Amino acid sequence: MTDMPASAPTTPPEPDGSSLERARAVLAEHPLVDGHNDLPWAAREQTGYDFDALDIAARVPTTQTDLPRLAEGGVGGQFWSVFVPSTLQGDAAVAATLEQVDGVHRMIATYAGRLALARTADEVERANASGRLASLLGAEGGHSIGCSLGTLRMLHVLGVRYLTLTHNDNTPWADSATDVPVVGGLSAFGREVVTEMNRLGMMVDLSHVAATTMRAALETTVAPVIFSHSSALALCDTPRNVPDDVLAALPANGGVCMVTFVPEFVSPATAAWRLEAAAAAAEVGVEARDWEAFGRFTAGWQVEHPKPDATIEQVVAHLEHVREVAGIDHVGIGGDYDGTDTFPVGLEDVSGYPRLVAALLERSWSRADVAQLVRGNTLRVMRDVEAVARDLQTTRAPSLATFAELDGTA
Repeated sequence: MTDMPASAPTTPPEPDGSSLERARAVLAEHPLVDGHNDLPWAAREQTGYDFDALDIAARVPTTQTDLPRLAEGGVGGQFWSVFVPSTLQGDAAVAATLEQVDGVHRMIATYAGRLALARTADEVERANASGRLASLLGAEGGHSIGCSLGTLRMLHVLGVRYLTLTHNDNTPWADSATDVPVVGGLSAFGREVVTEMNRLGMMVDLSHVAATTMRAALETTVAPVIFSHSSALALCDTPRNVPDDVLAALPANGGVCMVTFVPEFVSPATAAWRLEAAAAAAEVGVEARDWEAFGRFTAGWQVEHPKPDATIEQVVAHLEHVREVAGIDHVGIGGDYDGTDTFPVGLEDVSGYPRLVAALLERSWSRADVAQLVRGNTLRVMRDVEAVARDLQTTRAPSLATFAELDGTA
């Protein structure tokens, strides 16, 4: 295997002043709602959720996210990921997820003048009207519920408003994009999870799942789905991205694909670099889907095998591809800040959103289309999911089904 060529350092041209000014004006009127940010895991790893030691009211050099840069970025709503690695399973995964939920609630309380918990689209609007950033919760991986619909319901009570059906590993009831298929998409219990999420008003998140799982979920759900942080497979061939047939199904479903900035999912050169890194890691017994171990491996490996840069222009291409295939009503943004080590040049942290919006305006995106992208589509999906839940709760009781009952194993 040959080494990837080192990428030359690049500095993108700043958008012209008028474009950047117009971008900031659009974001001031329509504050961005981002689908995925892993600051809670960074807080857990760095300080054990000690927000005196990790004071996000000031600029934090060890994260990509803090309150000053969120304000600079024009962010009005953030889904904080209460992610735990899928190497944790069962009770350990549930406990760690609850600690993540607790960490986000304590972060919101610590910065109550700047952050507000939001569980509905109306609460996002009220938070912004009060001058605060709406803080929403999303759980990244079905391992966080431990094959228990009761646990799913309690996460909803605690404010979690989406569940990503898998992370990097399969769950017993759903296939992941980055694991060996086992159930062919969703098992019977997996379909019950989706159905119960519809009844609760919890969004079904199809980032990280296999394409077969995406299609099974779309067949099962009666509410819109989301991809909280995924890009277009047609432009970057990685299983973490969304195939065109699934994007084309979003108008009928009403869902939204929130394009991510992760270079490996945006740039073909960076995706190829990751494949080479995964092969090198496998030679020393490290699996690429082991998020923590692979991250430690690549931190050293890329010293001699530099990761190619991704660009704002490549992110724009993914946004425009999703718009072309699914339509302007079905595209959003899920940056995944603090969820990976590098980001496209010009989008290195959460302050970069205006540069992306400026690039879109320079490509003749209308203000109305940008408003839908950065905010309107996500809030519309939230409202639609809430409306479906209100209807279902008048006719359907909480499911008492168990994994063992539906899938035949303990």
